[in-house]
Amino acid sequence: MATIKDVAKKAGLSVSTVSRYLNDHPYISDEKKKRIKDAMDELNYSPSMVATQLRSKKGTMIGILVSRITNPFFSYLVDSIEKNSKLLGYNVLVMQTYDDPAAELKMLELLKQQVITGLIMCSVEGNPDGIETYQEYGPIVFCNERIPGSTIPQVYTDQEQATFEATNYLIEKGYKKIAYCTGGSLTKGGHGNARTAGFEKALLESRLPMKKDWIFKEVHTIADGHRIAENLLTLPESNRPDAIFTGSDEVASGILQKFLEAGKKVPEDLAIMGFDNQPFTAMLAVKLTTIAQPVDALGREATKVLVAQIEETAYQIDTTDLKLELIKRESA
Repeated sequence: MATIKDVAKKAGLSVSTVSRYLNDHPYISDEKKKRIKDAMDELNYSPSMVATQLRSKKGTMIGILVSRITNPFFSYLVDSIEKNSKLLGYNVLVMQTYDDPAAELKMLELLKQQVITGLIMCSVEGNPDGIETYQEYGPIVFCNERIPGSTIPQVYTDQEQATFEATNYLIEKGYKKIAYCTGGSLTKGGHGNARTAGFEKALLESRLPMKKDWIFKEVHTIADGHRIAENLLTLPESNRPDAIFTGSDEVASGILQKFLEAGKKVPEDLAIMGFDNQPFTAMLAVKLTTIAQPVDALGREATKVLVAQIEETAYQIDTTDLKLELIKRESA
């Protein structure tokens, strides 16, 4: 059975151009339209019924891939992408991976089947080299993910430098025993490596220890924060950290809650640093020191980069607003 890729090859055009033709997109020359129609007739090509139904109802569809929509950061990021997509004449289809590479592959297959015209990946679970092979079916953009050497366009912030500066802020405040939480596994090329690099650099420069008992991997939720706090509270006071850097406001708030319930004081007994600057962080019993991410700018730029590829136009990423900011509050 012929695919859109076969049609594009036969017509001597890009997959994106053929996709735009199938979506009745304007600004395709009559000459290109004829080449596509002739190729479709020769190959007896019939578009996917699912894709046809989606197109007829919603027009050109952009896929958005996140790990968990219940994470407020991803909720706001999806909101920004959808708003900007609609301004540019596109609609979105959102899928959660729950950190499962198999779920990620399902969305990539939707790109291959032309159910979606392009894909913004706000989390990456699989091998980037494998993901790159799907670019022949349509454009892909990494959003808030930085993968050096990848051919896929990337919109990101300097999380290594931000984490380095935030950790140094804790050190300058007098904290010398600093614990660390990451959503990743600390494997090479995995989640959170940029933040880990920044954290390690700050500790090394100040010649501070990074103890195994103070490292918590693959943590994401408030419940994870509860578990981490309970773990820390079981440690002898002499071996207990005096501060903790977390990669998530959710994790940080869970730790904060359990420490307060145990009769401990924050930051006197434990300073806590979050990440994301979610709205609730300013309303906690102890307002959370955290790092603000430019969610709106990330969503806007990722959308513009993707649409430019779909429509085969040039676009230079505007990095003006892609800055991280340390928000200093009571918890540290």
